[in-house]
Amino acid sequence: MTFRGSTQLTLDGKGRLAIPAKHRERLVALCGGRLMLAADPTQGCLLLYPYPEFEALERKINSLPGLHPLTQQLKLLVVGSAEEVEPDSAGRILIPPLLRKFAKLDRAVVLVGQGNKFSIFDEAAWQAGLDAAANLPRMLHEAARDGTLPEELKGFAL
Repeated sequence: MTFRGSTQLTLDGKGRLAIPAKHRERLVALCGGRLMLAADPTQGCLLLYPYPEFEALERKINSLPGLHPLTQQLKLLVVGSAEEVEPDSAGRILIPPLLRKFAKLDRAVVLVGQGNKFSIFDEAAWQAGLDAAANLPRMLHEAARDGTLPEELKGFAL
């Protein structure tokens, strides 16, 4: 199952987020509605995974060498921040205060499908990311020119 697209949403006063109906049925079919919410150390947002997808990620993270400081930080942030959440009867999940604070979520948020998971951004941060993406063509050109373009992107076309 693939999750795509972005949806502007509003957190209620208790920090609850309503999962759009178009995703609810698939999430119930995929994982019985069991979801994992965690901090994303690369984007400053939150990641919302179907439970089985998070378990696979957690196994990968926990198999990394434990003594490297970056590995320790990754485990601490992603696994240490993870919270199991289940939608209530209205399809809302409660985003815990510490995770809301990490991602600077206030009221206006954007739920972004990322294939096997969702990202949850503060709306202003999402817009800033979209604005920065306008530089992507230049960045790709420079990376190709100076030899830093990842192999996976060489010859890639949309």
